Amino acid sequence: MNIIDTHCDALLKLQSDARATHGYFQKNRQLNYLNSDELDTNMERRIKGQVKVQFYAIFISPGIPDNEKWQHALEQIDAFYEEVLTVENMVHIKKLSEIENLKENEYGAVLTLEGSDAFGNDLMKLRTLFRLGVLSVGLVWNNGNLVADGVGETRGTGLSEFGFKVVEECNRHNVLIDVSHLNVHGFEDVIEHGKYVFASHSNAWSIHNHPRNLHDEQIIKLIKKGGMINIVFCPPFIGEGKVTLEDLLRHVDKIIELGGEENIGLGSDFDGITEFVEGLEDASEYGNLIGALRSKYGEEFTERIASRNFVERFC
Repeated sequence: MNIIDTHCDALLKLQSDARATHGYFQKNRQLNYLNSDELDTNMERRIKGQVKVQFYAIFISPGIPDNEKWQHALEQIDAFYEEVLTVENMVHIKKLSEIENLKENEYGAVLTLEGSDAFGNDLMKLRTLFRLGVLSVGLVWNNGNLVADGVGETRGTGLSEFGFKVVEECNRHNVLIDVSHLNVHGFEDVIEHGKYVFASHSNAWSIHNHPRNLHDEQIIKLIKKGGMINIVFCPPFIGEGKVTLEDLLRHVDKIIELGGEENIGLGSDFDGITEFVEGLEDASEYGNLIGALRSKYGEEFTERIASRNFVERFC
């Protein structure tokens, strides 16, 4: 069964490896996207797990000095082009509608942005990212920036004046706006003003009250907006202690209960997490999750959550 996974951090691992190995960015790298064990989403694991389409996030750590953030973004984009896209049978998805055109032996790669720090206050840089292939923009990470506040920011404001301009640019270019990591006020602004809205990797707060999860009211608003909630495999967002597939499915149950059967997808956060759900430690083990979904919900819903909901919403 083909899977669309809307979030991973493989590009950060590839960039970090190159910098650690050489002290600066070169093409000679230790990690190999085809089969390096350090990469949860490497190509061999993707094929085994039937991950037809993987979203690859550009993420800039808030600790990076402002005058270096654009360079870090470009390095991760270079890793996407030089390491990910050069793997045999990998196809760069430049429009989401192209997902439906993938051949049986082809695998899609989508470039995304997690946090607006990369472009600062420069909309030209944002448009440049669109031209390079970015199809989804997460406005913030956990901290605040010039666009909005994340869930970890104490100011608690909504979108800034510049933030509304960023949303307008995303709308104009038909780019998805990702509300994962946004605080409540920013979420409300995006729901009101965004054109295509989704959560790339979030769970249900009423099941486990982690600040990165979405409240029931937010999930309902995303559903009414025609957006999606892509469940994330990060154990601290799922439950206490060692979590299982059944713990993860409790979040699915809640979204279904709220009317979101046709709005659920998958956003693993592989390569960005260091703790794992039992039986779901990298992309090769997706079959365990698919099996659990089939057993509990049946084939039709399993196909929906795996890929069909996303295709019907955004392709």
